[in-house]
Amino acid sequence: MKKILLLAVTFSLTSCAQVQQTLNQLPQLSSQIPVGGVDIASGLKEALNKGITQQVSKLTAVDGFYKNEAVKILMPEELQKVDATLRKVGLSSLADEGIKMLNRAAEDAVKEATPIFVSAVKNMSFTDAKNILLGNDSAATAYLQGSTTTALYGKFNPVIKSSFEKVGADVVWKNIITKYNTIPLVKKVNPDLTDYTTTQALSGVFKMIAVEEKEIRNNISARTTPLLKSVFALQDGK
Repeated sequence: MKKILLLAVTFSLTSCAQVQQTLNQLPQLSSQIPVGGVDIASGLKEALNKGITQQVSKLTAVDGFYKNEAVKILMPEELQKVDATLRKVGLSSLADEGIKMLNRAAEDAVKEATPIFVSAVKNMSFTDAKNILLGNDSAATAYLQGSTTTALYGKFNPVIKSSFEKVGADVVWKNIITKYNTIPLVKKVNPDLTDYTTTQALSGVFKMIAVEEKEIRNNISARTTPLLKSVFALQDGK
C-alpha cells in the first residue's frame, strides 16, 4: 500500500483506482516516455549496470570466488566424502588445491559475462522495468537470471573447461580422483566437474548482483546518481 500511495503522489492522482488504471496503461507506453517525470526504464538499466560493475567485476579478480565465502565453490556433494577421506589420510593440501582450482576456473569464466549482461539490459522492455520496480528485492536479478542463464552457461562451460587446463586443475583433479580411487573400500568416482563449476559460477554471479540490487533498493546512499534516486523513490513507500 505504501508503494501505491507514493505512486499516487508522484502521478498527481487522487485515488488508488486511478493509480491502478495508470499502472495498467504503462506497458503500452514507450520506454522513452518518463512517468511522473521519471524515466523508469533508464533508471532500472542504470541500476543493473551498477550491479554488474560493482559486483560481477569483483568475481573476475584472483580470489574473487576463492576468498569470498558467499560464493566460494566447494567440492560437489558427491565429492564431500573425497574431501573428508583425503584429509584423513594426510592429503589436506591436495584437497585444498583442488578447491582452489575450481574457483580459479570460475573467476576466469566470469570475464565472459559482461557482454551478455549488457545485451540483456539493453533489451529490457518498459513492461520489464515496471514489473522490476514494483517487484521484490531481487526482481531485477531474477530478470537478468531469466534473460541470460542459457547464454551464460554456453559461454562459461567451454571457458571453464579451458581454464581447468590453463590453471592446471585438470592435472590436480586427476591426481585427486586417482589418489581417492586407490584407497581401499571406497566407491570410485568420476564427476563432471566442468558442469558443476559452471553451475556454481552462475549461482555466484547472480548472488552478487542480488547483493547490489538489495543495497540500491534499501539504502538511499547507494543510489549514487539523480536518476537512481528518482526511480527508486517510487518504490520506497516513504
